[in-house]
Amino acid sequence: MQIIKQFKALSDPTRLRLLHILNEVELSVNEIVSIVDMIQSGVSRHLKILLESGLLASRKEGSFMYYCASRHPETRPLITLACARIQDDPLFRLDLEKARQIITIRKNRTKRFFSTVAPQWEGLKKEVLGNFNLNAILKERILGRSSIADLGCGTGELLGQLVQENSRVLIGVDASPEMLEQARIKLPDAGSIELRLGEVEYLPMKDLEVDTVVMSMVLYHIFQPEKAILEVFRVLKPGGVFLLADFNHHDQEDIKNIIGGTWLGFEKQQVKEWLVQSGFCPASMDEYAVERGLSINLFTARK
Repeated sequence: MQIIKQFKALSDPTRLRLLHILNEVELSVNEIVSIVDMIQSGVSRHLKILLESGLLASRKEGSFMYYCASRHPETRPLITLACARIQDDPLFRLDLEKARQIITIRKNRTKRFFSTVAPQWEGLKKEVLGNFNLNAILKERILGRSSIADLGCGTGELLGQLVQENSRVLIGVDASPEMLEQARIKLPDAGSIELRLGEVEYLPMKDLEVDTVVMSMVLYHIFQPEKAILEVFRVLKPGGVFLLADFNHHDQEDIKNIIGGTWLGFEKQQVKEWLVQSGFCPASMDEYAVERGLSINLFTARK
């Protein structure tokens, strides 16, 4: 029985420690080893037991395997209970501090990348997307919406096309000051656009602030995609529309050298699961081919 496997898995202090860490963040084996200060073979053995019990989930990304606590509804109550009973232990608190430091290091690496490429960003995107006009498709689907947030707005290309309709409330959010500066240069007279500095996982926005959210080619840069989608749900009004465009999963590691990124795109089913788990009702999904044999999935979901 699966429940017996899960109790056996939780009976070991090291496995309980690993589960507590991976309930907070998704990490690779090497990152986990650096936190718990154990040899890799030992960590891998414990991860295998947790995986077989159904308490962990794994995802292969290029040459790396990433692990996180299971999000399956039948397993979540047990994981939540176990982690709640140990969260005040000093060792477990220290583990989480180290895990968050790893995430901070990852984010700083991404910020350095964008601070360097900001002036050339539109040209770099064209190397991968070619002549595919994603903004035109997004603009068509946004028609008639009154308040729009473009998350990870970059240099403001989409906002510049939307500002022509003066009746709209437009908000652009990006974690890169350099990207927002390029947007201000590109949109010097766009007084109706409000540009905000902030991370997609911790949006500088109020609850229920807008009726439309666009996240275009941003999610593959985010270290905790499900957290970003939960934030979108928070800031959307009831009945609001969420347009999410990102790469279909691929194996071309060299793409990261051109336009950065953490993930090599996403499986369609994974994105649908994140949407549903966050409270959204997925409405449609369209796939578009671009350069280098890549494709982009455009999801439309409603709150």
